[in-house]
Amino acid sequence: MRLYSLSVLYKGDPKVHLLKAAYDVSTFSFFQRSSVQEFMTFTSQLIAERSALGSRASVKEQEYLCHVYVRSDGLAGVVIADNEYPQRVCFTLLDKVLDEFSRQVSKMDWPSGSPATISYSALDGYLSKYQVQTPAG
Repeated sequence: MRLYSLSVLYKGDPKVHLLKAAYDVSTFSFFQRSSVQEFMTFTSQLIAERSALGSRASVKEQEYLCHVYVRSDGLAGVVIADNEYPQRVCFTLLDKVLDEFSRQVSKMDWPSGSPATISYSALDGYLSKYQVQTPAG
């Protein structure tokens, strides 16, 4: 069970844009990593774009399961995991991340923000904390 990506996006007018993201592409070969990361960024934006405000959904994309939560204020979170990762845990993580993000990052920065301008460093920590280590033996 693995998490591959955790993104925070803003669903504004007219389109969705990425505010901050963390990726774990360590299980892919070195040469695949940048294209896998691009695919995950693109997929996260697309899913957030197609989801209504105030909605949660899980969407299968290739061999991944993408969990999206779009809050009514336009803040959205997307987790990309493998098929075995528990859906409930993904939504718990999204709730926690979006609540924390909205407390730490001013709402005025969301419409114009980008990964370079938003200072929120907790995503990498959450991604590794929620990574399920399969017990040995």
